[in-house]
Amino acid sequence: MTVKIKPNDTGNPVGRLADAELHFTGGPLEGLKLIGFGIWERRGGSGRNVTFPARQYSINGERRSFTLLRPIADTAAHDRIRDLVLEAYAEYEESAATA
Repeated sequence: MTVKIKPNDTGNPVGRLADAELHFTGGPLEGLKLIGFGIWERRGGSGRNVTFPARQYSINGERRSFTLLRPIADTAAHDRIRDLVLEAYAEYEESAATA
């Protein structure tokens, strides 16, 4: 699996640094990609956060969402993906700075 970074060149919305996609390079998901990850600057500039693909719905006029990629049993699985996306973004920043 590889992580592809799509920078947010417009600066809109404020705080959104980039989008990320997971490209599957082996196994039954080979040739497919999972889109919808967002890389955000945390308020106050104290780090970065990753949002996962989600679907929005409405109940009684209230907007809610649920994450499409969920752990089966190991809740640390989200952390592994989040770390992988943030690592790919850091590598993207390094390569953009030297180019």
